[in-house]
Amino acid sequence: MKIREIKELLGSEPITCVDCLDEEVTYGFASDLMSDVLALSSSNHVLLITGLMNLQTIRTAEMKDIKFIVFVRGKVPDEGIIELARENGLCIICTKESMFWTCGVLFSNGLQGAKINK
Repeated sequence: MKIREIKELLGSEPITCVDCLDEEVTYGFASDLMSDVLALSSSNHVLLITGLMNLQTIRTAEMKDIKFIVFVRGKVPDEGIIELARENGLCIICTKESMFWTCGVLFSNGLQGAKINK
């Protein structure tokens, strides 16, 4: 699924990396616990869906090579988060929708769930 499709399904625009609209993601992972994100078995082509609005989210994405983040529940990142995301080449999208709704819409349109290590 292309970022362009994701932004249209969620009714929002990217806050960072507006030139990433034709990039592909294959998997989605939703969590507010960054320790769960760190347990992903593979983070290639993963979209992180979260409501955790802080620098830890960006740092965790950076550590796992996750390039795409959707912030849910109407949360909007402050300038520090946006700047750190830009420095790391991350694409941030925000939606007013809930995490449940966001995951459901993306899954029903073909985004697969990412696996975690056990």
